[in-house]
Amino acid sequence: MRPQRWVQLIVCGLLLLLASGVRAGVDPVYTGLFNNTAISGYDAVAYFTEGKPVRGSESFTLEYQGAIWQFSSAEHREMFRENPEAYAPQYGGYCAYAVANGDTTSAEPDLWTIVEGKLYLNYIRRINARWREDMANYINQANTNWPALLTD
Repeated sequence: MRPQRWVQLIVCGLLLLLASGVRAGVDPVYTGLFNNTAISGYDAVAYFTEGKPVRGSESFTLEYQGAIWQFSSAEHREMFRENPEAYAPQYGGYCAYAVANGDTTSAEPDLWTIVEGKLYLNYIRRINARWREDMANYINQANTNWPALLTD
């Protein structure tokens, strides 16, 4: 078979997969394409203790759910280690609004909300504003959608 024919077959196969709605699941924590760092290196605990996003440090890290998490202090690292579910952003740090809509995308560390003790991140300011208009509904939708989005 000619190489051109192989390329045509591969392209047709990919188009069929896309058309069928089959999609690969996502990793449990968003880290981007070029590193393995959660929340773009921001300190997950600081959202709760300082009320704002704070850059973490490579001096204070730990591994959780296959990703490297950075913290601004040893104290924050230990707080996270003792109870990561209390501090890690919901939906692995993917945009909560996207998850509510059955999809995933990255999120910006400075577009965040804490609702009932849980951290949620969003992708862009416009989406963050929309998220804030009906957070309870979006959270319910995202909680339903999240398990099906994960890698099997």
